[in-house]
Amino acid sequence: MMLLLTLLIICFSPSGLGQLEESQFGNDAELADFDLDIAPRRVPRQVKTMLTKETKPHIQELSIKTTIISRYAFTAVYCAMLNRHSAATEGVFQFQIPANAYVSNFTMIIGGRVYQSEVRPKEKRVKQENGKPKNKESGDASPEPEVEVFRMAASIPGRNRAIFLLTYEELLQRRLGYYEHMTSLRPLQLVSRLSLDVTIVDHSTITNLEVLPLRNGKSTAAANSAAGPNAPKTPAKLEPPVTTVIKNEKNVCKITFSPNIVQQAKITTSGVLGDFVIRYDVQRDMGIGDIQVLNGHFVHYFAPKDLPVVPKNVVFVIDTSASMLGTKIRQTKDALFTILRDLRPGDRFNIISFSNKIKVWQPNRLVEVTPLTVRDAKKFIFTLATTGGTNIDGAIQTGSSLLRDYLLRPDTSPNSVSLVIFLTDGRPTVGEMQSTAILGNTRSAVQEKFCIFTIGIGNDVDYRLLERMALENCGMMRRINEDADASSMLKGFYDEIGTPLLSDIRINYTEDSVRYVTQHLFTNYFNGSEIVIAGKLTNQSTESLHVQVTASNNDKSIILETDVPLRHRQIETEKHVKKATAAMAGGARVPGSAVAQGLGNALGVIADDFVERVWGFLSVKEGLRSRLRSQTSKEREGHTQQATNLSLNYHFLTPLTNLVVEKPEVLADGTMAPAPTMAPASAGEGVSTANELPGVPEEEKPQKTNGKQGGQISSMRNTIGKVERRPAKKSVTISKTSADGDPHFVVEFPLSKLTVCFNINGEPGHILRLVSDHKHSGVTVNGKLIGAPAPPGSHKQQRTYFSTITIVVDHPKRAYIEVTPKKVILDGRDRMVLPCHSTVTVDSGALSVSIVGNSNVTVAVGGNISFVILLHQYKNPAPYQRDHLGFYIGRSKGLSHNCHGLLGQFLYEEVGLAELPAQGDTKPSPILKVKDRSVPVVQKNRKIYSGTQSVDCWFARNNAAKLIDGQYEDYLMSHMFDTGNWPHGTNRV
Repeated sequence: MMLLLTLLIICFSPSGLGQLEESQFGNDAELADFDLDIAPRRVPRQVKTMLTKETKPHIQELSIKTTIISRYAFTAVYCAMLNRHSAATEGVFQFQIPANAYVSNFTMIIGGRVYQSEVRPKEKRVKQENGKPKNKESGDASPEPEVEVFRMAASIPGRNRAIFLLTYEELLQRRLGYYEHMTSLRPLQLVSRLSLDVTIVDHSTITNLEVLPLRNGKSTAAANSAAGPNAPKTPAKLEPPVTTVIKNEKNVCKITFSPNIVQQAKITTSGVLGDFVIRYDVQRDMGIGDIQVLNGHFVHYFAPKDLPVVPKNVVFVIDTSASMLGTKIRQTKDALFTILRDLRPGDRFNIISFSNKIKVWQPNRLVEVTPLTVRDAKKFIFTLATTGGTNIDGAIQTGSSLLRDYLLRPDTSPNSVSLVIFLTDGRPTVGEMQSTAILGNTRSAVQEKFCIFTIGIGNDVDYRLLERMALENCGMMRRINEDADASSMLKGFYDEIGTPLLSDIRINYTEDSVRYVTQHLFTNYFNGSEIVIAGKLTNQSTESLHVQVTASNNDKSIILETDVPLRHRQIETEKHVKKATAAMAGGARVPGSAVAQGLGNALGVIADDFVERVWGFLSVKEGLRSRLRSQTSKEREGHTQQATNLSLNYHFLTPLTNLVVEKPEVLADGTMAPAPTMAPASAGEGVSTANELPGVPEEEKPQKTNGKQGGQISSMRNTIGKVERRPAKKSVTISKTSADGDPHFVVEFPLSKLTVCFNINGEPGHILRLVSDHKHSGVTVNGKLIGAPAPPGSHKQQRTYFSTITIVVDHPKRAYIEVTPKKVILDGRDRMVLPCHSTVTVDSGALSVSIVGNSNVTVAVGGNISFVILLHQYKNPAPYQRDHLGFYIGRSKGLSHNCHGLLGQFLYEEVGLAELPAQGDTKPSPILKVKDRSVPVVQKNRKIYSGTQSVDCWFARNNAAKLIDGQYEDYLMSHMFDTGNWPHGTNRV
């Protein structure tokens, strides 16, 4: 995610913001600082007056860009605030995000300085400023509401701008036959330039697309009341909001919404516009569903249709305690009347009410759905009265006993779907009141024979109890806010689960072809929903993947199976990712906006790995659910560690992590405090000389772990939130053979006593083969390039650096290490994520890794192969600077003479230096003799080892033409874990 950060920073320089035309406000000096991009019409006087009186920083621009690729949504929010006063003023960035989403990045640019966020494991005491949704205070917090508020406050110097950049990600859930994407537009003030741009790209044809009116329902009443009485109401007509533009093609759809300040004021002057809601579905074929493959990961979407409805056995358990008096019980009754009307012939049902006492409508049985039974049930519901306390345990036991006894009858359909729908607005006050005992009693009563779906109404509910009860018994929990329309929400929840189509679904893949697969066993599949599974491919060169789906439909068993051509699916997935990135980069620009293009480019970068991020997103969700339903502290700790590691890996803000960001310091006169400076280290104080890198002193050596996550977590936590001393020098000897910087390649030929250097002018996103010895030692090293603009005065248009380096080992067992400037992922005996700011050593069988915090990473393969990766990090980077990596070969004796790659091909070569004779007025020119090829060279000086040493070398121009075997394109890899062989055989000629 640091790649995303730096891309955003470049594209969104404050200097790109336009200036206000004087004609819009006359000579109003106060408003002359504002940047209002409005059509050439006069701003109403009352709007002008409101802006003049505004004391808090003015939001000049709020630009939101979302890209949805195959139901996975990336959203980037750009907010520019201006403090037009001379004194420093607090600016508050606040944005509502969907509860199902994870924040993946946050950055502030204030006073020209960049403050980047970092995701860290949650600690009990964190002194730094934490930006996080208010409803995720701890891992044991109440289950999520519909939306959460991300809030960050920072001082803005006088007469200065602040830019806030927020990104979040979510997997859209299919409910009632459509996906719904919601964007909150609640800046709490009129915005000079407001724009929303949503791009939907799908492998399948997009259908039933609609944009709803701005939604500002009861669930957000609290925000509305805070904003004032002029907050908008939901329009009666289902028409898109004003200025909405929809461009819908077969597989790509673009929606834009950009009201100017006058149009905003016509909707509301409070700045609370509401939720911009998009609904759509995709066309589906019968079969095993849609499988997409990208970069060694797969995602499987399964949503069968046109199946007979499976009969259900349902028991409604309804709270009628005194606290349900009034609106709650009335709306509950209204919903039940509608639900009873929707029951199908063949279904069986019963109703239980509970308070102090428990009442059963039809004792000891479930009744068939007939006009008569439905009429009698409505009479029972109508007579329900509220009184007394809340006996949750007794109600669940009674409902479970009814359903369990019915299922034991010989005439019960074995493939019918059975469920309890439990509703309450309070905590247990009668009978058993301990949550652990209630959960244990519920498990014993259910015996894995049916599912429990729980619904909580209001703020006085033990939502943790309801969620655990549902999760432990194959159900779902739904939260209804105190001021929400409970009747429609209850009916909507029932509609989601009221039409079961399949039960006992099992999805299997070729044994040993996949690993780390997310949940693939499901109790039920309901009409209008979707099953999503993701995992990793064990071997990316495998031609096909066998997929088998087994399930039950009524009294029939269903088996669906096919062989999925992986290479073909990879190509198809790459195509629609390219469509997405092209649409984002070349989409319509918002008039006057300097950021729309940049948001698209930044989202395009992370879109390249969307399948892996789907897997990470699902794996974190699954880990949190498993943690919640853990029965022992050991089991809980295991799930906690796993979910924490994944959250850190993908930079997700979850209930187990904090998002930490440094706050700018503003002086009393309203100016920024001077930037902190670092004194240069003197000789002997951690400065590397010759072929040495800083190592770890004896007193700071980390505890060596055995590759298990527990040891890794404890060693990491020792460094979190502390300032580490720079390690004293302990030399790690490496060769000059390297790829560092732009990237500059250096190759040392010890036998020839020569050093050769060359540049590779690659493209951002390209993956280069650095070392390829897959067939012999089993080692492959690949590096991914990131782009950056050239510094002022440079002859280049752009630079490229290595943002990621992977080292894959196939002997004796497949393992890999992936290194970025912020983290190291080790996938050997166990999968671990190690932050680069820690100092730690891990031995994982075939691979071992040693990190010197914020300095370098040493990777050893056996005893004769080692690589050193330098970490180049910037605290406050300039626009042309990027965090990047330098790659150095340490020991190479274990690599074979057939080794290849941009660096590997030279390990066992000898070269000679000669001169071309002078011709005419030209002087003799040096040439390098390499494998019977003559390469023109010039003498240069290169800095290596983070600039601590210079080396004289013979430089080969033109992208190393003639020096390297083949051409640049021969070294491009399809993905980071590609171990394909050199296409032209060995390096021997």
